Amino acid sequence: MAANSLSPPTNSPPQTPSLYFTASAFTRIPLISFSLRQKSPNHRLFLRCRCGALTINANHSTTMFTDSGIMLFPLFQEIGFNEKDTEAILDTNSALRFTPFESIRSRIQSLQFAGVNGLALSKLIVKRPHVLTSREIDSLLCFVVNYCNLELKGKIEPAQIERLLNATDPGFLVGFEMKVRLLLTFGIPKEKLVHVLNTVNLTKALCLKSFEEMDRMLAFLNRFGGVDLILRRPAILNYDLETQLMPRIGFILELSGGDETATATVLRKFPFVLAYSVDHLNDHVEFLNSHVGLSYEEIFKIILVYPGLFSASKKRKLHPRIDFLKDCGLSPHDVFKFLIKAPLFLSLSFEENLAHKLVFLMKIGYENRTKELAMAMGAVTRCSCKNLQEVIGVYLNYGLTCEDILDMSKKHPQVLQYNHESLEEKLDYLIEEMGREVGELLSFPAFLGYKLDGRIKHRYEVKKKILGEGMSINKLLSVSAARFSKKNTKKPPVSMIHDLNESEDK
Repeated sequence: MAANSLSPPTNSPPQTPSLYFTASAFTRIPLISFSLRQKSPNHRLFLRCRCGALTINANHSTTMFTDSGIMLFPLFQEIGFNEKDTEAILDTNSALRFTPFESIRSRIQSLQFAGVNGLALSKLIVKRPHVLTSREIDSLLCFVVNYCNLELKGKIEPAQIERLLNATDPGFLVGFEMKVRLLLTFGIPKEKLVHVLNTVNLTKALCLKSFEEMDRMLAFLNRFGGVDLILRRPAILNYDLETQLMPRIGFILELSGGDETATATVLRKFPFVLAYSVDHLNDHVEFLNSHVGLSYEEIFKIILVYPGLFSASKKRKLHPRIDFLKDCGLSPHDVFKFLIKAPLFLSLSFEENLAHKLVFLMKIGYENRTKELAMAMGAVTRCSCKNLQEVIGVYLNYGLTCEDILDMSKKHPQVLQYNHESLEEKLDYLIEEMGREVGELLSFPAFLGYKLDGRIKHRYEVKKKILGEGMSINKLLSVSAARFSKKNTKKPPVSMIHDLNESEDK
């Protein structure tokens, strides 16, 4: 057998320190790239291990070789690191030198299976190199990548996993699976679990809370909507129970007079309210109490209808809008009734919405700083600027004047907010089928608020057979459904006498 070119010369004295390897030492090392260079007059071959796998002991003539070190260089090269980067990572993270190569390669594969690839994987390793060595991460990746019972494989967004590993110390990952299962036990549907996990901050929601803390938080939320509340806004799980959830929900609960059902309704309608501090919530409530003169009971009723008012800036929206209503002559009670019917007035953009509507109303004859203008503004908050313009155009096209529109809307402000296409259908039926004049709307504008098929057509066809075509549209439509039905089941007096005579003949 030919002599191994890397074996020390026969009969040569041992070298200190030794830089030679026997052929048997290389039988367990795969073929990889490394640097060979000639050195010294005798041209002895030196092996320089780029990743520092060779440990030289100058005192004891011993050599320690770690598989992981020399094999990591090409592995890291595959995921985007050059020679210099790899050396820097290994120099600053000694644990990588002594972790079995197969363990590191398996960890990289698990991260890739979880969707952390390419540049994201490289950045993660540079920032948090322990992701390749920490044992605590094994259970997390196994749960995310391989757990088939919960159908999580490939469904948790890679960005979520990347953020979790970037922001969380490995020790806090312990128990991740138990906490996910707690959400299922609490009632989160299995098919909605991925949505929750992809929406929350996994570090805050699951890792930084103990199992007991999560259990307490879920039990507390169960009083106020529980599962439905979390599904509507999973980010609620990010909050701290003691310092955030309990004080904020407690504030609303106190404002409601201790009504947990009403408080739960507010939270379900607008779960984002829990993102606001108690100071923010109290600031808005005290403004409505002191500046407007509303009682706390009235304020909660408004919040129950429209909890989104907490998202309106007090300086830019609440204050000028309330001042507008007061300038129009509305009393505190009038403001309360206005906000119950048109709470969106507090939130809509002035430049892009309210200002345009105010111009339309002024053009048809409304006077500034009047109650009528305020009521009209309340009505048109429920429709778009385009629809309001279309509605006014429909009335004008059917022969009504601006004065007529003003007169109708003062009696029945809702005529300004109806869908313009629906209005055309009702006006056509009034004129063509019922044979009426459009001017009749001036005395009964509420006609335009009834459903065409469900009420107008049905009642007209029923009464037409009995009373003919000259009936009052006010009496036709304004009577209740029960009374209308009762009237039309009674037999006329002549018919009753005829039936009586027939029975006597028999």
